[in-house]
Amino acid sequence: MYETNTTNDSQITQMIGLNSTIVQQKGNLNSPVKDYVAEEYPVALVFNGISHVVMMATPKDLEDFAVGFSLSEGIIQSSDEIRGIDIVEGCNRGIEVHVELSSRRFMELKERRRNLAGRTGCGICGTEQLDEIFKPISPLPFTQTFSLSHLDNALHELKKVQEIGALTGCTHAAAWISPEGQLIGGCEDVGRHVALDKLLGMKSRHQWQQGAVLVSSRASYEMVQKAASCGAEILFAVSAATALAIEVAEKANLTLVGFCRQGKATVFTHPSRVRD
Repeated sequence: MYETNTTNDSQITQMIGLNSTIVQQKGNLNSPVKDYVAEEYPVALVFNGISHVVMMATPKDLEDFAVGFSLSEGIIQSSDEIRGIDIVEGCNRGIEVHVELSSRRFMELKERRRNLAGRTGCGICGTEQLDEIFKPISPLPFTQTFSLSHLDNALHELKKVQEIGALTGCTHAAAWISPEGQLIGGCEDVGRHVALDKLLGMKSRHQWQQGAVLVSSRASYEMVQKAASCGAEILFAVSAATALAIEVAEKANLTLVGFCRQGKATVFTHPSRVRD
């Protein structure tokens, strides 16, 4: 819908995660008009009947979200360890995503939950080293390369992921791009972490190997952790990177590139994977 004007109003209002509202705009307050807004729902991830976390998310690509979250949070090591996924309506306009894990992974998750339940305060107090806060990540190999001459095209392609965002200005996007800067696939969501988890689930489902992650947001350490834990060697971010994101990327052998705009890019870590 970004290249043509063939999408009509009826099709727009049927988009999952999109709603309409009446607004007044500056300079014409006496003439209300219809505008579009992104939907945001509480989405509970329920593992083997036990609710694990509730995230606010756009209600699309939820199976990919469940797989990506499970992988990026270390709940599973492979999507094969998920036996099934069911999406059901929950209470208070919520959505429940029921994930059936293998017995081994579910036992490990229960043990992790018991350990978390024993902590007090913010969960950081009492740790002896900051490293204990972060999930261990095996250092990535150096198998991917990307020419920054293709980055401008990738940024243009990113717009194709944001159907809801184009109408509302309210979503983040995460995309998997080929070494030639072509869009392979992507997801959008009101939350940048959720958008990335959706993409990582999609990447796992399609077994994409060659390429890189491109996100429309800044790069936090959590974004770096998620990408690296799912085997992505290169992370491009449209906005800035935090100091901690750079530190985690350096340790994980991930190439982190921020401030990705038309004609611009700042390489923070492991520049050997990128070239002009």
